[in-house]
Amino acid sequence: MSRSSSGIVAGLTAAAVAVVGFLAFQASAHVPDTLGKPTKSRPSSSLPPAGAPAQKPKDPTAVPAASGAGERVVYALADRRVWLVDEKDRSTRTFAVMPSTVSPAPGSYTVTSRSGSVTGSDGVRIEHVVRFTTVDNVAIGFSAAVDGTLTSPDPTLKTGGVRMKVADGNAMWTFATVGSKVEVVP
Repeated sequence: MSRSSSGIVAGLTAAAVAVVGFLAFQASAHVPDTLGKPTKSRPSSSLPPAGAPAQKPKDPTAVPAASGAGERVVYALADRRVWLVDEKDRSTRTFAVMPSTVSPAPGSYTVTSRSGSVTGSDGVRIEHVVRFTTVDNVAIGFSAAVDGTLTSPDPTLKTGGVRMKVADGNAMWTFATVGSKVEVVP
């Protein structure tokens, strides 16, 4: 009986070797001609080509491109940031803001009205309100909470106050008078 067992094992081994050889042949038929040959390295999309000047990382405080020209307030919706830009297109101040539940569309606006101190549509006492548009009957403008908080607005309320810290509100109040340009970018 041992002879028949060894014959079966020998037959299975021969069949396995034949299958592996066939699969190896198929695999070698689909290998690219360049495999194993030295190649010129290609620059990665994140690295500059050899000899090119290194690029600086994006400065988060730099005035956004395509945000108008001249003296203006620039409000970047996605960045949640405002820049006060002088007549030579230099940022004189930039700061983070907390957007309202209703936002203006990207575009050019002008400051239409200002209020020194009022109660916001969310019931919070605010100061240095600088309004520049209306969306769905909601006035949109910049303001600072008198208590200095910078909290997220209640998502169930339709509010238009783009909130900032008190010191930033003071700077906005001094910079953006009625008729000043406001550029909203995505």
